[in-house]
Amino acid sequence: MTDDSGELSKPVRIGIDTGGTFTDFVVAHGSRIVSFKLPSTPHNPAEAILSGVARALGEINQAPSEIVHGTTVATNALLERKGARTALITTEGFEDVLEIGRQARPEIYNFMVARPAPLVPRDLRFGIRERTGPDGSTLTPLDARRLSEAVRRISDLGVESVAVCFLFSFANDKHEKQVAESLRPTGIPVSLSHIILPEYREYERTSTVVINAYLAPLMSRYLESLARNLHAAVSRPASESHGRKRARARVPLRVMQSNGGSVSAPTAASEPVRAILSGPAGGVVGALRVCSTAGIRDIITFDMGGTSTDVSLCRGEARTTNEALVAGLPVAVPIIDIHTVGAGGGSIARVDQAGALRVGPESAGADPGPACYGRGEEVTVTDANLLLGRFGGASLLGGEMKLDLDRARRFMSRLASEMSRFSKGAISVERAALGVIRVANANMERALRVVSVERGQDPRLFTLVSFGGAGGLHVCELAEALRIPRIVVPRSPGTLSALGVLLGDVVKDYSRTVMMKTTGIDPEKVEGRFALIEREASKDLAREGFAQNRIKLARSVAMRYVGQSFEIAVAWGRNFEKRFHAAHRERYGYADQTRPTEIVSLKVRAAGMTEKPRLTRIPASKKQSVTPSHTARVYLTERPVMAPVYLREELGTGTKLRGLAIVAEYSSTTLIPSGRTVEIDPWSNMIIT
Repeated sequence: MTDDSGELSKPVRIGIDTGGTFTDFVVAHGSRIVSFKLPSTPHNPAEAILSGVARALGEINQAPSEIVHGTTVATNALLERKGARTALITTEGFEDVLEIGRQARPEIYNFMVARPAPLVPRDLRFGIRERTGPDGSTLTPLDARRLSEAVRRISDLGVESVAVCFLFSFANDKHEKQVAESLRPTGIPVSLSHIILPEYREYERTSTVVINAYLAPLMSRYLESLARNLHAAVSRPASESHGRKRARARVPLRVMQSNGGSVSAPTAASEPVRAILSGPAGGVVGALRVCSTAGIRDIITFDMGGTSTDVSLCRGEARTTNEALVAGLPVAVPIIDIHTVGAGGGSIARVDQAGALRVGPESAGADPGPACYGRGEEVTVTDANLLLGRFGGASLLGGEMKLDLDRARRFMSRLASEMSRFSKGAISVERAALGVIRVANANMERALRVVSVERGQDPRLFTLVSFGGAGGLHVCELAEALRIPRIVVPRSPGTLSALGVLLGDVVKDYSRTVMMKTTGIDPEKVEGRFALIEREASKDLAREGFAQNRIKLARSVAMRYVGQSFEIAVAWGRNFEKRFHAAHRERYGYADQTRPTEIVSLKVRAAGMTEKPRLTRIPASKKQSVTPSHTARVYLTERPVMAPVYLREELGTGTKLRGLAIVAEYSSTTLIPSGRTVEIDPWSNMIIT
């Protein structure tokens, strides 16, 4: 990156996506978009972030106007059970809702299935005598004496965070506010269900607010420390540059949420449950923007990183769900519908006791990393790809990161020996590596089928969008297995998630349970209730720094047939019932327009429109052909073949290639098998058919 007098006046925005293996950075400066990757620092994610920001500042002579961060801090804390010591205050008689849950089981015929342990142990769940009716009326006043006893015990037991969830508090929040006021002198953070999730279904609401309380202290410390260190890095002594001084200003830090939008760091710190799938959401947002710019609507995203693979099916927009399970626990806030499997470049290969080859979900991560990184001592998918020649060389990140081929071979040889014990003959290193790739592909193919075939969607009617550092090496084989005719590999696919966090708006979701029959519904009454929600949304986004003309509000209603247990959200307005029947038919295969319907809740999505990086159209290349950089020996079977290796930066608009070929670039490598063709479109996407 270079600065000139024309660029200095343009804002600089930095997008950061922290993954298990690499931390990705995208710097948007005027019309320029520059990206790079650094190894993640799992012991302290902020270390890699600060190093990356310092690298960006070293090349840009002005402070960034904003930093947007996709983080795994909340996810990892929940998966590893490293959150705060949390207490729950709830309506008397509902202390065990967390353990009772729902009758649904992940394995319906397994009577011994293990449920995840509640985040709040039984001795830290306090039932308070109180009761609010479904209409918001107070049936039983809050027992002040019992509340005082609970507050005293919470203080004595070393509780670090408190979740409060009373029955029907979404209809009347008076009692929850009383609890918050009683806890104020203790200084313990409090999460209130009427703020986090003002909807009915006490189990899902309790689970969600408990997760929020469990994560809040950790997330708050992390974001406060990160913001402080970023401010120190950006506010280093001002230096003269082109006759200008770098301003000493606090840089706004925003955090990507699971719904595809970002919020300010203080908001994310108080509501961390909304950022559980922060990073993967950025990838979906980025893929949708890239494809819509190229005129492609219906896509399946395939994000293969170092630790996991995330897939999502989108018909022109991201599909959200309020029924997500994370670490086996219900999370009922809006989350982009993403299916994740433990298959990534760092997924560890092993032979189980029965002699079957397994790959993942355990990952070598960034430390120690794959064997070829120089420290790891277990074989991974990355080692297999290196041994099979699919990188087209022995380095990553444009040569910045050297790979140890001999070390990968030594540990793959050990795996091959273990496999040979259960085989009729000796297994070569190459055959073992091919086995690792096939097992990893089978895991990822299964994930793609979950979001498409198992939901009644034909994957052949979609475009498969490949990104993440490892995606390009596997995407063509997966498309072949699912008979998907077209693949898109965006420019700089390894950092698309970091670009996605910059492409998202600031988004907040609001919901109110109303329970209205649609027969004889009064539209003015509904409009009045929507107006109240929108007033709150506008105030919140104004606090986030948005003028009214930069705020966009979208209304929807969660509907169902009378007698059903779950609902579908459709846009509010004329013909909303027709839209519901159509959505029901698409999801479940049938619709009954004679059956009465009801509105369960009103929903508003408020978006503060941000400045976004421009995806520029590249003129057609004058070069009719391109010469490969070199050739590489590649194993697609146990017999090697020679494949030309092309540098992606040399492939201009309109360039066409035929497989077999390898396209290498800074953030990723793409393997093009025989029978496939590649064309570079005007936005520098690789279109593979």
